[in-house]
Amino acid sequence: MNPCQTCGACCASYRVDFSVHELDDHGGRVPSGLAVDVNDALCRMRGTDHTPARCAALTGKIGQSVACGIYEWRPNPCHELQAGSDACQRARLRHGLAMLSDELH
Repeated sequence: MNPCQTCGACCASYRVDFSVHELDDHGGRVPSGLAVDVNDALCRMRGTDHTPARCAALTGKIGQSVACGIYEWRPNPCHELQAGSDACQRARLRHGLAMLSDELH
C-alpha cells in the first residue's frame, strides 16, 4: 500500500498555490469550487490557508486512512510532492507521525 493512503500529513500542512490555468473553468482539471483566488494568476486550494491547514479535497483521518477527492485532477504542487521527500518528512513530523524509512518509499 502507498504510504500516502495512511498519511495525508502534507494535505494538512502546506498552502497549495497554483496557476489559475489549472482550474476547470480556465481549461484545466482542478475543480474551481475547491480553490480561492490569490491574484489574477494564482489560486489556492481551499482550506490550505486555514490554521490548522487542511485541504478541502482531503477525506479521512490523518495518519490512519486518507484519500484525495480529486486525486486525478489535483494541481501540480500536489503531483510534485513525493513520499519520503524532505517536505513529506516535515509534514509527518508536524502531525506526530514517524518518518518514512527508505524501504517504504
